[in-house]
Amino acid sequence: MFTLTIEGVEKTFDSKVRLIDLIDDPEQRYYIALVNNRMRELYYEIDYDATVEFLDSRHPEAVFTYEASLRYLVAMAFHNLFPHYEFKFNYSISRSVFCHILNLEHQSDMGDVLDALRQEMERLVESDLPIYRREMSKDEAVAFYKKHGYDDKLDVIQYRPEDTVHFYECDGYLNYMYNLMVPSTGYLSEYLLRAYPPGFLIQYPRAETNGEIPPFEDAPTYGRTLRNANRWAELIDANTIAKMNRHAESRQIVEFVQMNEAKHNQMLSEIGDILEKHNDEIRLIAIAGPSSSGKTTFSNRLRVELMTRGLRPVMISLDDYYLDRDQIQPDENGEIDLEHINTLDIDLFNQNMLDLIQGKEVDIPKFDFMTKTRSGYRKLRITEEEPIIIEGIHALNETLTSLIPQHQKFKIFISPQLQLNIDYHNPINITNLRLLRRIVRDRKFRNAPASKTIGMWGSVRRGEFRWIYPHQEGADYIFNSSLAYELGVMKKHALDTLMEIPRESEHFITANRLIKFLKYFKDVEDHHVPNNSLLREFIGGSCFDD
Repeated sequence: MFTLTIEGVEKTFDSKVRLIDLIDDPEQRYYIALVNNRMRELYYEIDYDATVEFLDSRHPEAVFTYEASLRYLVAMAFHNLFPHYEFKFNYSISRSVFCHILNLEHQSDMGDVLDALRQEMERLVESDLPIYRREMSKDEAVAFYKKHGYDDKLDVIQYRPEDTVHFYECDGYLNYMYNLMVPSTGYLSEYLLRAYPPGFLIQYPRAETNGEIPPFEDAPTYGRTLRNANRWAELIDANTIAKMNRHAESRQIVEFVQMNEAKHNQMLSEIGDILEKHNDEIRLIAIAGPSSSGKTTFSNRLRVELMTRGLRPVMISLDDYYLDRDQIQPDENGEIDLEHINTLDIDLFNQNMLDLIQGKEVDIPKFDFMTKTRSGYRKLRITEEEPIIIEGIHALNETLTSLIPQHQKFKIFISPQLQLNIDYHNPINITNLRLLRRIVRDRKFRNAPASKTIGMWGSVRRGEFRWIYPHQEGADYIFNSSLAYELGVMKKHALDTLMEIPRESEHFITANRLIKFLKYFKDVEDHHVPNNSLLREFIGGSCFDD
């Protein structure tokens, strides 16, 4: 006899039961379950006391399962219709997955290929074919990959520390997506395919949109940055973990690190060229990006870059324009959202920036975070050789600088756009890279455990979607702050604090997901990282720390 607590209700059983058979409402579509805080597939059989929670697409972990299963479905459709095509998945614009057919000879054929894929995916979903988990030894998996010519999968399996591999089989098709899966193809009815040369986009339900597929939002500027990042990863032969590891294992790791750092230098030089050329017009440089993008180091390095061109940038902190806490209006729930733009003295900031640009002396406020009030002012006047640099969550929001003419502003969006895959069918989530950066930094500089950082991450992400991403397409330049080698460096910093999270913790699931792909990376030692590298902002030892 054993007892299961399901949604707060206790039920007793005398024999093993599958999770999928415990779901009372067949119309409610769950994708995964939490069993004693462990992620379990719905075919999982249980015969012990446990608390069970079923998750739908409103939960981030269920979305990870759905998205991986959807990639499996697309790969299966390719296998059935076009087995000769090689294709690669990457995360892309509008919160979607991009699929690039690598050996499509004529782009004009894409329409017919996409129509055929749609029909085959619809057939597979309607057929509701079961997806079974199969365990293979590493040797069996190697033989399977060799037989089918999956060289990218063959490359990475040598770095897998376990002796077994969990494949998934559906109607004779086998693949491994490094994630738990839904029980059958019938669960995968919610998706949209959209042509997006040189491939197509796959849209799917998202937790942050309450389990709905977000409306498509084209982002040509951001999309161009992703394509450039992909080309760069191919150019330096580092678009998969196995290729990255070969660099880490070679004696040329110093050259590889320096090559990546030189790419950042090149982008900084490009920005410097623009700002120097238009110095008579551009007076305000605004920098924004999501959490752990490296904004602080970037701002310092940009300042140095401009100084080499005879400019003397003045950095002004948006934090000094916080309103006194008692002046901030609470939201509809009576709570104060410190990320809301209305927590800033927008009118004063606008007027101060306009007055500075017009050559007037200005009283710049000082904010005391201990008392949560304005503590005084400092005098400031700038010359024509002193452009203003502002950096913060709202820096690209037009509301903040509405008094400044467009031609006097230069907006920079910074974010890591790492285009790196485990294998061609399994891209690494860019958001996970930023989360790892923040985990490492919070541990290093704030002595905060990974559990605390992970616990705050949902709130951080909600703020990004509300205040940062809507303004990224208005940027004049997008700086890709990723470094191809950085996960090899961060691995050793992140693993210890991630492994401190106990199995019973609500954050164990996220920690385990991060550990599962970090373990594939070979270490890159810290001493290879230059002291002005953007990566030093997270691992320590930056020359800008003072």
